[in-house]
Amino acid sequence: MARDNQAIQDDIAYMRALAHEGRHAPLLAGPILVTAAIVFGAANLAQWALLSGVVAASPWAPVWLWLGAGAVFGITLAVLIGRMKTKPGFRSTGNRAVGIAWTTVGYGIFATWLALMAMGFRTSDWSGMTIMPTVVFVAYGSSWMIAGAMTRTRWMTVVGLLSYVGAVAMGWFARDVTMYLLFTAMIFAVALIPGLILMRQEPAEVI
Repeated sequence: MARDNQAIQDDIAYMRALAHEGRHAPLLAGPILVTAAIVFGAANLAQWALLSGVVAASPWAPVWLWLGAGAVFGITLAVLIGRMKTKPGFRSTGNRAVGIAWTTVGYGIFATWLALMAMGFRTSDWSGMTIMPTVVFVAYGSSWMIAGAMTRTRWMTVVGLLSYVGAVAMGWFARDVTMYLLFTAMIFAVALIPGLILMRQEPAEVI
């Protein structure tokens, strides 16, 4: 009986330690968010320039633009994840849970993009790609809402709600070249600025 009581107490202490760790370990996704905002913000500005006639280029230029942006982000992401694994707090419950959420959402965005690219190559109709900005901001909104709930951080929840507003705005401006300028502004608001905040919150040592 004494051993059973000790085992129960050990389990309770372990769960408390995990909860404490999850509350106090800062989220480490800041550099990834900043990179996503810069890479895809720049790509959207370039897309706007191509479609508005500011820059004259081949009709295939937008396709190569997005393929290039995806490749740059993918390579940079692999490097950033490698660095994150060496930081204190990487294995905290908060970072693991939020990391799973962002990773799952990222795969969802990528799969949707591949599907729309396949549709475009198959039919030579690229109009379906106009739904991607809405998909992106719905996904970002869900990730921020999860992050806010896991960390009990109100500003993350607000960013999540703002992302949902951005998703609706993307639908309103679909097939209007203005959408790409709006996308750039929105991704700075829900990725670049929050990412910089998270980076500033990373102390030299945590937990």
